[in-house]
Amino acid sequence: MSYTSTVNGAAALGRLRTALGAAAAVAALLAAAAPAAGSESGAAAAPAPPCGSGQLAADGAERLGANAVRITVVNEGSAPCVLRGHPAVALAGQGSPGNAKPLTVVRLGPARPVELPPGGAAQTRISFTPVLGEADGYCASGAEPFAAPSMVLGVAGARLQLAPDDGGNFALCGTVVRATAFRPAS
Repeated sequence: MSYTSTVNGAAALGRLRTALGAAAAVAALLAAAAPAAGSESGAAAAPAPPCGSGQLAADGAERLGANAVRITVVNEGSAPCVLRGHPAVALAGQGSPGNAKPLTVVRLGPARPVELPPGGAAQTRISFTPVLGEADGYCASGAEPFAAPSMVLGVAGARLQLAPDDGGNFALCGTVVRATAFRPAS
């Protein structure tokens, strides 16, 4: 081996040690700047569990004209939860569960998870074919009109009974309603 190759080899080894030292210093700086595993700012939050029936409440159904209502559900629990999907809907049985009228729900829009912190709210809009005319109204389709003082909303295993915010009845033709997927309340 010649003197030149030994010198060049030693120089290359020196440059490699310098580069490795610089890489180790950069890695040490990055590790020091990164939050510790498990710390609040660095740990990924575990996904919230699905909302349960004991967490959700609703006060009433806000009228949006003659053929729709908006319903807001609130997480009254002490922990966040995730609400998914569309509600189930029935008209209450006017004092008797046997008189309840389950309704077919046409689902509108894609269902996306809505994370609700404690006190957080989500909304759905329910629309239906209204009864026409006054007092003894009628249905243009010939269906029998049905009126009830309250609606039962099925959501996350809960059955929430709601009255219209104007004190009236829910009056509709047929057994089909349309409901949007739950969205964050605006």
